[in-house]
Amino acid sequence: MTRRLLRRLWRHHLPLGLATAAIVWLFYITRPYPDVITRLSFSTAWPALVLLTVSLGVGPWRVLTRKPAALSVDLRRDIGIWAGITGVAHAGIGQCVHLRGRPWLYYIYEKGREHLLPLRHDMFGFANYTGLFAALILLALLVTSNDASLRKLGLPGWKSLQRWNYACFALTVCHTFGYLLGIEGLQAAAIITASLCVAITAWLQWEGWRSRA
Repeated sequence: MTRRLLRRLWRHHLPLGLATAAIVWLFYITRPYPDVITRLSFSTAWPALVLLTVSLGVGPWRVLTRKPAALSVDLRRDIGIWAGITGVAHAGIGQCVHLRGRPWLYYIYEKGREHLLPLRHDMFGFANYTGLFAALILLALLVTSNDASLRKLGLPGWKSLQRWNYACFALTVCHTFGYLLGIEGLQAAAIITASLCVAITAWLQWEGWRSRA
């Protein structure tokens, strides 16, 4: 184990892992849902969104605080790893919440129902498809968030892949609001949290771009 990796484990992964586990557990024990699967789905969703927001804010914040530019920043990468872990976990668990034992109905209409297009094109389908695409991007980013992938892809290729983080965030936001507006109903705390994540990300990206321009 290199000194750099050991330092990352102690300074980044240990506190990030403990904080993520604590927040997931807090959400889990405070939710009124009657079953384990629904509680786990909820308790992994919001930490994933917040971690994704923070990972996108590290780069612009470094620009605004006049830190030296870098293609790969360990803190940003490690926050992204935990965003990936919680986000992929949420996506997997979420397939079992609404249609127990029939996850394909998240994406296609039930056989026998009359639809010109069998793919779901209602709000439920919109929320699920955006969540699925976000999870696939997040999984790709997670498995390549390491030095071996950086060396194999090269700096330009690796950086181009990591920039899909922006698309992942946009899809995650669409997924979140799709569920809040169309399935779970408007919840003040959830709407405020999601809106703050969008506003903070947009502001930091804008300010970072202005500082670089």
